[in-house]
Amino acid sequence: MMRKTLQPKIILAAILAAYAVPQLAFAENKAESIELGKIEVVGTTPLSSIGVPIEQVPSNVQVVKGETLQNQQSLGVADFMNQNMAGVNINEAQNNPYQPDVNFRGFTASPLLGTPQGLSVYQDGVRINEPFGDTVNWDLIPQNAISSITLMPGSNPLFGLNTLGGALSVQTKSGEHYPGGGVQLLGGSFGRWAVEGEYGGKLDNGVSYFFAGNQFKEQGWRDSSPSEVLQGFGKLGWSNDKTDIDVSFSGADTDLTGNGYQSQTLLKTFGYDSIYTKPDNTQNRLGFINGKVSHWLSDEFLVTANAYYRRNKTKTLNGDGNDEYEALWDACDGTALSGTGVCENTYNHGVINRSETTNKGYGGTLQLTWATERNMLTAGSSVDFGRTRFTQTEQAAASFNASRGLAGLDPVIETANDLSGRSKTWSLFATDTFNVTSQLALTASGRYNHTRVKLTDSLAGHKEATCIDDADGAIADCGGVDGLSAGVGQTLVSAAGGDAGGKHTFKRFNPAVGLTYAFTPELNTYLGYNEGNRAPSPIETGCADPAFPCLLPNAMAGDPPLKQVVAKTFEGGFRGKLSNNIGWSAGAYRATNYNDLQFIASGTTGAGYFDNVGKTRRQGLDLAVNGKTGDFNWSAGYSFIDATYQDGFDIASQANSSRYVDVNNNKVITVSKGDKLAGIAKHQLKLRGEWQALPNWAIGATMVAFSDQYARGNENNKHKADNVTYFGSGKVAGYAVFNLDTRYKFGNTGWQLFGKLNNVFDHEYYSSGLLGENAFIGAGSSFDTGAGSKKELFLAPGAPRAGWLGVRYDFGKPKSSTASVD
Repeated sequence: MMRKTLQPKIILAAILAAYAVPQLAFAENKAESIELGKIEVVGTTPLSSIGVPIEQVPSNVQVVKGETLQNQQSLGVADFMNQNMAGVNINEAQNNPYQPDVNFRGFTASPLLGTPQGLSVYQDGVRINEPFGDTVNWDLIPQNAISSITLMPGSNPLFGLNTLGGALSVQTKSGEHYPGGGVQLLGGSFGRWAVEGEYGGKLDNGVSYFFAGNQFKEQGWRDSSPSEVLQGFGKLGWSNDKTDIDVSFSGADTDLTGNGYQSQTLLKTFGYDSIYTKPDNTQNRLGFINGKVSHWLSDEFLVTANAYYRRNKTKTLNGDGNDEYEALWDACDGTALSGTGVCENTYNHGVINRSETTNKGYGGTLQLTWATERNMLTAGSSVDFGRTRFTQTEQAAASFNASRGLAGLDPVIETANDLSGRSKTWSLFATDTFNVTSQLALTASGRYNHTRVKLTDSLAGHKEATCIDDADGAIADCGGVDGLSAGVGQTLVSAAGGDAGGKHTFKRFNPAVGLTYAFTPELNTYLGYNEGNRAPSPIETGCADPAFPCLLPNAMAGDPPLKQVVAKTFEGGFRGKLSNNIGWSAGAYRATNYNDLQFIASGTTGAGYFDNVGKTRRQGLDLAVNGKTGDFNWSAGYSFIDATYQDGFDIASQANSSRYVDVNNNKVITVSKGDKLAGIAKHQLKLRGEWQALPNWAIGATMVAFSDQYARGNENNKHKADNVTYFGSGKVAGYAVFNLDTRYKFGNTGWQLFGKLNNVFDHEYYSSGLLGENAFIGAGSSFDTGAGSKKELFLAPGAPRAGWLGVRYDFGKPKSSTASVD
């Protein structure tokens, strides 16, 4: 049939016109070839389309197949990126393997509210940054259903909001291209065990199916740190010679404990695995359905559309120090205020903070691609709705026990926050790649974003209290408790509160332009400029008033409007091959954020507010080389990142030696132009080698090394310890970690044994740090009832040496298939 013959020829000419390539085998269905990925092409929009060859992308894009993650037995996307991808490092602020801050070129994607977010993350064309805070929950990405991941650097406007420093696109498997099944079991250190399975195929009537599931459970290597992750994924599809339809569902139920930073003093006293306070628990429950269709209208026109609905419910439970303790001590001469405002001889050392956040997102995208022999044009529109309900309660606790857990809970639970947020973003976008000559390609892109955020504060300036019975936890009468009147529901007027309600609108057109030039088939250069924007999320617009600081997640107030963040990025470099077996790349970039957002601390307990702090800049270079020598595969990568503030501002920092008291009696530091951003290592080195010792036995080794970084709270880079009032430097030392992995296949039986050894030399290292105040300086490192504290460095320790062994059985898979390429 002419359509079957002509259409692939047009596609091939359009995306590979500048290159001489060997003859390729094409799928019978042209729409399916979009998913297949037999040639190295990169999707230029979040919703996959025909794509362009990686050599025509004017940036240093990185693409990894799912099989590589499996071979290295990576715990997830974040773990693999940290070990292998240029410019990426993680800060384990929560010390849970599923809750890292992922940094790329100095921009962050984190599950933690309050972290300035600068990366967008997509799963099958759907942005999965949560509506409330643009956070990313790495535990919700179905790890054994991943077909490929693409890391697109820069402020690429086509990837929408929050793409300030880059976009991560995760594509999932389908039964069409991953037939057969597999089951796997793993166990070892930290009481960790994991089981996973997958199965897929295609019927004669064009229907395909793929299902995957996994369970992970561990006790954790730190004290009181158990976690469990359940993930499920399914995809049903149908295709003929013109049309491809997929409907997928992702579900997850996770229970994560991440006990975070520990003070240097307590690390020495109680050990490397000790924790500061407990509990610190996060639970996520996800349901996500996504439908996609691709259809060839003619030999040259492809239409693609999707629609999705995503709901994630997050609950947190945190045992913290009482933020009112020191103030009440000072006001009452060593006692605390009761509910009636009278000083008493009892006071609460700690508080249980609970929150519940329900994020709902739904929307869709429609795009049209026109492919000719010299030109590839894609244009479309998208609309995304977000709905959020956030509640937070506080329950005082009389004291900390010997393990720094809370005891003696107050019967009164205060509802400190009840906020609803709604957002709507609609966008128009287009991108065109034109082969000016057989060697020169020009790409021009643009996207217009219009975002509206609406907030409703149900409390609007007051708190609500509910009393519970100590014996059974049931709701009780509040009569006589802390000055409350009779009744199970009470309203407490809050003197330090406000109405967080309001409406905010953000709109912007972001352009991009780039050139690629092929000197030879083995040498290619690129140069690009792009812009992106980030509209403040509900958590930021609802917490932007320094007069009413928030304790994240905590009460919010009526706020001055924030400005949207705009990023402008220049990037250029070279890439090529030294031989058929050796490839290399070298690139440099400069990204400047305007009106950058930062959570500005406003006290000793994490309270603060969001504000625009002017310009920040990230600039650097990435060098990489990879190759194969006989039975040995190897790669090496070096990254230099210079991340600095470009405008000055003041922020509170209680434990910084350079602090001073401002006119409002706040202890603040001054950040100046040129000061380094905290948490970003300037130098990174990553090495990987894999030896095929036997045809069925492979041994791999990975080394990652990072230079030192400034601790949070030392944003002015001026903290110095005197070992009298201030302890610990304002930096986190650099480190290097070595890991080993191996796998052995028992011929063609489908059976495989594998093993992994992390931190081979059992090196004690720290991935992140902050300057804080340690309240446990009493006798035997107990809570100091005199409201004293030790100003020192807190650290996030890295996991010690640990090993795991596993077995895998694959069945029903063809010996030569698309899956093997991936």
